[in-house]
Amino acid sequence: MTQYHPLTPQEAIELAKTLPGPFTADANLDCREIGDGNLNLVFHITDQNSDKSIIIKQALPYAKVVGESWPLSLVRARIEREILQEEYRLCPGMVPEVYHYDDDLALTVMEDLSDHVIMRKGLIDGDSYPLFAQHIGEFMARTLFFTSDLGMNQQQKKEQQGRFVNPDQCKITEDLIFDEPYRIAQNNNYEAAIEDEAEALRTDEALHLEIALLREKFLTHGQALLHADLHTGSIFVTSESTKVIDPEFAFYGPMGFDVGAVLANLLLHHVSLSGRFQDQSTRNERETELLDMVRDVWTEFETRFRALWASDLIDPMAKTPGYQDLYVQQLFRDTIGFAGAKMVRRIVGLAHVADIDTITDATEREHSQRKALAVGKALIKNNRHVNTIGEVLDLVSSALTTVKV
Repeated sequence: MTQYHPLTPQEAIELAKTLPGPFTADANLDCREIGDGNLNLVFHITDQNSDKSIIIKQALPYAKVVGESWPLSLVRARIEREILQEEYRLCPGMVPEVYHYDDDLALTVMEDLSDHVIMRKGLIDGDSYPLFAQHIGEFMARTLFFTSDLGMNQQQKKEQQGRFVNPDQCKITEDLIFDEPYRIAQNNNYEAAIEDEAEALRTDEALHLEIALLREKFLTHGQALLHADLHTGSIFVTSESTKVIDPEFAFYGPMGFDVGAVLANLLLHHVSLSGRFQDQSTRNERETELLDMVRDVWTEFETRFRALWASDLIDPMAKTPGYQDLYVQQLFRDTIGFAGAKMVRRIVGLAHVADIDTITDATEREHSQRKALAVGKALIKNNRHVNTIGEVLDLVSSALTTVKV
């Protein structure tokens, strides 16, 4: 048994040399630690004599963003690795391939995606991804349907639920999304200019009721095996390819949490555009593109999910007329509520999004923050009553008109 310790870049190279493939005996290996997240070391190993490369990801026993005072279980590395393997089985080519792992060292060796770009960065740079909605819709439909009681043997699902209990990571989500933004908390992080918005979050009891209901659903509703951190910083893209990474928060939870996370991050980028484009026509075009993407992501997901229901359903009672429509309606409403909660926490909580934080003009940045909170609150407060994605986009538009420039 290997004793756990965080690897140095040189140790990562030595490990890479011992792996069967991808490197030859005469490989001249170089290593850079490229992790920019809060929880892991990420080593990029390249052979200077060829174009071959790999990624070695190692979990740390604490959150880098805080330090050793915030301990975390290393079991999440095993969970992440198994999730990647399961997602690869369900959606080949849509997650990095796992080459090797060492659970004692809490590390996984996987495919290098350097020919892709993190979607958040690509969007900030102004790039477009016309196939993204189709790809992510398929990914979510397949991974959620086939790990639920709809598409998986119920007893096998219960056994799988036991393997993917992930209390440390769930605790982070429970606190950062469904608790701390709505009270005075040490982890909250926001600019003084929006103190009035933060105070409003703490005193809005109607909002708190909806958050309490969403929190209950997150705590108790083990519908399917979630990625559980499915934002544009956890997705690599090109114009023709989409690959999902970093499923270390994975657990059995409500399907709408994954779908809502994707929509929330597209909307967060949408509200940042006024701080990025001075030309009105260019900004309008980009804003329309983002809202179309929100519509298309839900539409693609719903279409593919219903198709799987028609072709691969194994639960006989779920064939009852009317049941599918009620199920999808509730999934949609959950999606919208979780999307709103995700947006709020990214403005006042511990970890923000670069889409908004990198707006250099303080006034424009504040404007985008206020727009994000207005949209987020509207989605949260109306989630139990919406029926169509068109209604949601109308809510977004209406919320934005309440924010003064």
